[in-house]
Amino acid sequence: MLAKAFEHVTVLKQETIAYLEVKSGGCYLDATVGGGGHTAALIAAGATDIVALDRDRAAIDAARERLVPYCGGPEGVTVEFHQTNFAEFEPDRQFDGIIADLGVSSPQLDRPERGFSFRYEAPLDMRMNPDSDRPTAADWVNFRDVEELVQIFSEYGEERFSKRIARQIVAKRPFATTTQLAEAIQLAVPPKARYGRIHPATRVFQALRIAVNGEMEALDTLLARSPDWLRPHGRLAMISFHSLEDRRVKWHFRRDERLEVMTRKPVRASESDIRANPRSRSAKLRVARRLPNSKASAPIHP
Repeated sequence: MLAKAFEHVTVLKQETIAYLEVKSGGCYLDATVGGGGHTAALIAAGATDIVALDRDRAAIDAARERLVPYCGGPEGVTVEFHQTNFAEFEPDRQFDGIIADLGVSSPQLDRPERGFSFRYEAPLDMRMNPDSDRPTAADWVNFRDVEELVQIFSEYGEERFSKRIARQIVAKRPFATTTQLAEAIQLAVPPKARYGRIHPATRVFQALRIAVNGEMEALDTLLARSPDWLRPHGRLAMISFHSLEDRRVKWHFRRDERLEVMTRKPVRASESDIRANPRSRSAKLRVARRLPNSKASAPIHP
């Protein structure tokens, strides 16, 4: 029942597994286990030693439940779970491959109480780990000044009406719910922009979610450290969902002397995958390989 409640359609699963060239008996890191879809695919491809991370306890519990049938059998599969942000992970081994499926998962978006979506009236939370002591989205909109809000809306949401929206928020706060904030944002933009294909609050909610969870800082840390976690020829697969993530991944892969880029252009979801899961439309997969003679920045201590 728990796994069903955290049901997540795995994006670019076949493509990711193909690019990883999964080794029979290999050791892999799923840095964003979510509902366990990529980990299940790794096991099906022959991996037997997997470390699975997620900051969300609900995701860890659902993945653990889903993966029980795969573990402890004659194949000797083990999955080691850690509830942690991948930026804070300290590995005790190196891996044949690493997967990071970035951003927020469908179950998080679809559960009103998490406060990620303005489709539902809910408290303004947006923390991927609701048990953490990080400031919530309500803390951001109710206590940050106009300049700070303009900066995050512009940088993380690429919102062209950032100043208008930030001023409206400061003038109308406090806000307690997602729908209250979305309505204020809609009124802040020019009339012609209020009823387009994309709701005016979409980019602001993305920006707040990224700020609340420190997503860009965590991604930069993962990109800097994860090549050292790979064995020679090990592969790093990163799935991003918006341009901010994808640009960072592309830039790091091209400039990191430890890595060789395996995807000249990002791999996109097929039309059949998009029909099955419309959110996969924006997904981009990039893969790089650890060069055999590259030097690690810091040793891995078992």
